[in-house]
Amino acid sequence: MTTWVFRLSQAAAMVGGLVLVALTLMSVASIAGRALIGFGLGPVPGDFELVEVGIGVAVFLFLPWTHLRGGHATVDLLYQHLPAALRRVIRVVCDVLMLALWLVLTWKLWDGMLEKRAYLETSFILQMPVWWGYAAGLAGAVIGCLAYLTQALIDLGLAEYPAGWPRPEAGGH
Repeated sequence: MTTWVFRLSQAAAMVGGLVLVALTLMSVASIAGRALIGFGLGPVPGDFELVEVGIGVAVFLFLPWTHLRGGHATVDLLYQHLPAALRRVIRVVCDVLMLALWLVLTWKLWDGMLEKRAYLETSFILQMPVWWGYAAGLAGAVIGCLAYLTQALIDLGLAEYPAGWPRPEAGGH
């Protein structure tokens, strides 16, 4: 079970990277278009709307992989000096609390998506349905729930870290 969650999280992070590359290229084209208005070019219509949605989606796609790889910022000043058993308890408690937070976040994204869809809310310039952004973010949130659940199960000893995946090392931040 853990291997496919790791693969799914890694693939989501790669898709998030592609989203950021596309947003970067679009922003460069929009800025260049603004600079070249005298030559008949112009900005990309709705560029800030696309960046707003795209960045949110990319963040949701990155966070599951970040967590599974131990990439969240930690304060190791005190943590490194604690006994191993206490560090494990702290890790488990944090993972379970983060799973609970992600479950609530996913639930509220679902509610928000349904509300935006029911009221046919659209963006100002592109008239793009707002619920599309919620749906894309929701996909990343569901993957995040799976990642946090998987990590909590690994920390509790109920699942194993996938074979062949390099383990994250604490204190490397």
